[in-house]
Amino acid sequence: MSKFANGSIVFSADDSLIELQASSESGMGFRAIWLRFRKHRLAYYSLFVLLALLTMAILAPWIAPYDPNAIAPSEKLRGSSPQHLLGQDELGRDVLSRILYGARVSLTVGFIAGGISLVIGVVLGAISGYYGGWVDNLIMRVSEIFVTIPQFLLVIAVVAVLGPDLTKLMVVIGLTSWNGYARQIRAKVMQIKHLDYVEAAVASGCTDRRLLLHHIVPNALVPIIVLVSLNIANVILLESSLTFLGFGAQPPQSTWGSIIYFGRSYLMAAPHICGWAGVMIMVTVLAFNLLGDGLRDALDPKMNQ
Repeated sequence: MSKFANGSIVFSADDSLIELQASSESGMGFRAIWLRFRKHRLAYYSLFVLLALLTMAILAPWIAPYDPNAIAPSEKLRGSSPQHLLGQDELGRDVLSRILYGARVSLTVGFIAGGISLVIGVVLGAISGYYGGWVDNLIMRVSEIFVTIPQFLLVIAVVAVLGPDLTKLMVVIGLTSWNGYARQIRAKVMQIKHLDYVEAAVASGCTDRRLLLHHIVPNALVPIIVLVSLNIANVILLESSLTFLGFGAQPPQSTWGSIIYFGRSYLMAAPHICGWAGVMIMVTVLAFNLLGDGLRDALDPKMNQ
């Protein structure tokens, strides 16, 4: 057994133990990260806002006061009342219930489409940064192609061909949002693969797959954590915009984008229809962005110096 990098790396010749231990001087323990994160007050409160939104989305079938698709034509366009706290829409449907169900759609799209792009980006970025050469050139050239084509127009074109559907929309957004992750991971992997503990693992006969999965990628994910929160916010905004144009979830499914679409014709007579959906989109996207700012400061101690 040998030690490298001031005792932070432990290595055994049979590859049964290759471990990167957290240095006591690094300040990157969970407690230290949490304390730094709490100092960022806006990010700290944004975390609770997002947890509240997630809870409301999960519990929507139980806490929504009405069926989101129950119409009452005789009560259409009514404002706030004790029975309908956020008013009623153009068909007399309860706006609060539709907002709660719309949160389920927006957050589901954000997490699933964001997860697809995360997996693709991490895999391609790790392969690109580790192997280099023609593999790196090929992946980066493909990434540059996606960068040169506006994602909004690309998603519209693909969904227009495949047909409007929420599942298709999530997959298409995920398949067109990976290049940012890939570039971040590639840069980090290219830096990490030359460190002592990686060379020690290579000398022990560690396979490329094990090296990437157990020793390189886990140590390259810190910048990705921040990017995830920002990407989810962008996905939610993109989904709402596409649904507004008719390329996402189809009626009668309730989404924030569709609420704004159908309420736009009554903006003067009943501004509460578009207003509340717009506020929810703004609050959610802002909370994710503020959370990303807080995570960036917490995970990078240099930001606080």
